[in-house]
Amino acid sequence: MRLRPEIAALTAYSQGRSPSPDGFKLSSNESPFPALPGVLDAATAHVDLNRYPDGAAIALRTRLADRFGVEFGEVIVGSGSSSLLQQLFLAAAAPGDEIVYAWRSFEAYPGFVTVTGATSIQVPLTEALEHDLDALAAAVNDRTRVVVVCSPNNPTGPAVEGAAFEAFMAKVPAEVLVVLDEAYREFVTDPAAVDGEQLIGRYPNLVITRTFSKAYGLAGLRIGYAIGPARLLAAARATAIPFAVTEFGFAAALASLDRQPLLDARVAEITRRRDALRAALLEQGWDVPQAQGNFVWLPTGERTAAAADAFFDADIAVRPFGVEGIRISIGEEASLERIVAVAAALIAG
Repeated sequence: MRLRPEIAALTAYSQGRSPSPDGFKLSSNESPFPALPGVLDAATAHVDLNRYPDGAAIALRTRLADRFGVEFGEVIVGSGSSSLLQQLFLAAAAPGDEIVYAWRSFEAYPGFVTVTGATSIQVPLTEALEHDLDALAAAVNDRTRVVVVCSPNNPTGPAVEGAAFEAFMAKVPAEVLVVLDEAYREFVTDPAAVDGEQLIGRYPNLVITRTFSKAYGLAGLRIGYAIGPARLLAAARATAIPFAVTEFGFAAALASLDRQPLLDARVAEITRRRDALRAALLEQGWDVPQAQGNFVWLPTGERTAAAADAFFDADIAVRPFGVEGIRISIGEEASLERIVAVAAALIAG
């Protein structure tokens, strides 16, 4: 049987290793907390397993539209923001086209581009492991169909500065789709960072993607959303697999939105742990970039594989990236002391 050669050569997305039941799984940027109190009960009360879910996601899209002050057609829902990114790529790009994004960034971007048949244009991060917005804008040409900006950047951590992003948007042609990937926006504490919510309705080519997987603790239900011009989102909806989001996911997301004060308290705790961990690593001598997500980055370079093994030997699963570095998700409070101890041994070595 013949397969597309570029797909046959494509490596499927691989999850990180799992530690023992008594260890710490800090490899997937998951919340260390379960779903918000009452969400599970609220969700199960509204689910009929013998029925298909609402393919139009009417209740959740209406709620999100009200929350962000947009029209119903300016919101779509998908099975995680990753699914929505792929849908947007498929809607905008084809063989011969180009999709531009920073690198290193979200590791699924290259695969999503390959599936469309388009070509990836990877723009290196700055020395501070931040997006080089000027270089991204300069990479746009008449073949460019999509530019992706990930803020905070996964896996390195820095967020894009708001004024810099607006200057970037002024350079990108209006016919080029810009996707602002904000999967970790809830964890941002830098007041100067870009906030997609403040940009809604200002640009005819901007779509913002967010998720319930991270801050809301619903990673196991795979549900995210996008906000942008209705025409762009309608095209993205047309590329979706029908009924990809379950009714259970819809109900859990709606219930989570009713519990904002509890969410804010959890996010505050995770960002406190993040900042404490980064401070401890900096004190040890690690060059840890600004961390605005629910993770920190260790630039372990050529020692990355050995460093990941050292953490795993301490029953901590982290996420290694080639010969560049390690991403450590912020997990349980008890994990911090162990992370710091392993990191100290690594830098001493």
